[in-house]
Amino acid sequence: MAAVGSSGSTGAAGQGTVSAGTLEAGTVSAAHRRLKYISLAVLVVQNASLILSIRYTRTLPGDRFFATTAVVMAEVLKGLTCLLLLFAQKRGNVKHLVLFLHEAVLVQYVDTLKLAVPSLIYTLQNNLQYVAISNLPAATFQVTYQLKILTTALFSVLMLNRSLSRLQWVSLLLLFTGVAIVQAQQAGGGGPRPLDQNPGVGLAAVVASCLSSGFAGVYFEKILKGSSGSVWLRNLQLGLFGTALGLVGLWWAEGTAVAHRGFFFGYTPAVWGVVLNQAFGGLLVAVVVKYADNILKGFATSLSIVLSTVASIRLFGFHVDPLFALGAGLVIGAVYLYSLPRGAAKAIASTSTSASTSGPCTHQQPPGQPPPPQLSSHRGDLSTQPFLPKSVLVK
Repeated sequence: MAAVGSSGSTGAAGQGTVSAGTLEAGTVSAAHRRLKYISLAVLVVQNASLILSIRYTRTLPGDRFFATTAVVMAEVLKGLTCLLLLFAQKRGNVKHLVLFLHEAVLVQYVDTLKLAVPSLIYTLQNNLQYVAISNLPAATFQVTYQLKILTTALFSVLMLNRSLSRLQWVSLLLLFTGVAIVQAQQAGGGGPRPLDQNPGVGLAAVVASCLSSGFAGVYFEKILKGSSGSVWLRNLQLGLFGTALGLVGLWWAEGTAVAHRGFFFGYTPAVWGVVLNQAFGGLLVAVVVKYADNILKGFATSLSIVLSTVASIRLFGFHVDPLFALGAGLVIGAVYLYSLPRGAAKAIASTSTSASTSGPCTHQQPPGQPPPPQLSSHRGDLSTQPFLPKSVLVK
């Protein structure tokens, strides 16, 4: 029998032999595929369930909870969870944890203070989302909220001097067109709506939320590029600022009502579900997102739009007319096109050019040479993935 080399090659007599390296590679590939599917499921469920649950709790009859308290509670729970995870990383040693936090938060106070601005913007964004979802159908909000891809791209070009491919610019135009069609359908009276809901207020809130999301993500990447810090430490720092700033917002917007009725006024198991989803859903996505490439993230966003629409039909009696279907379809297509890697985008863009030549032109890599490195679209950084929750933005 021919011997199997370390590279897995065999002699002519051993062509039917499978090397251990081949089996191991196949096992690793299968495990990675499973992790990608799990990541896809987590991203879809987290994206859709949060919006649907907020819409459900904000449209129930009876006493309505204060959205500002829900934002504060989500920040508190997220911060405590990250603190426990850091405690586990220090093997339960309280002294080591205290020394680590003293060094990371107080001694390196400049890095800590850098997080104050994005934390302020994220706190504002979370409150705006409650306003938007309270005044717009879940499916309409889900489609319109994809404008954050457009705002993030524009802020990346302006603040980080990044370039977008021609296909990406086309996808952003399609995205804007699709959102405009959906909003035109909404303004034209897309089905009956409760008297206490104002689509104009909802649209203004979602646009402001998209602007804040795009700016905060790009600003976060710009100020923290090159700095060290684990994902749990950064989320803990964001949670500390978010809690403090959320309490200030609560006092300013609903302080008198909260003092009169209580912090947990209107809280039901469904409301607690929303709070827990906000607090832990984003952290869970932060864990699994490293197994998802850009195409998978875009696919997850598209599936979330479909899932939110289907669920809205069943839960809220949402009516899908041809205008909404057209706009949502354009947005889904735009999200997919924008998430394509730069190399794939160039291949699609060159299809029409190659079709006009006398014959197909294929480029083959010379044997014995490694393939050229794939051009980066600068969207591998989590901070520029606009459809992910803020806890994914940290590194």
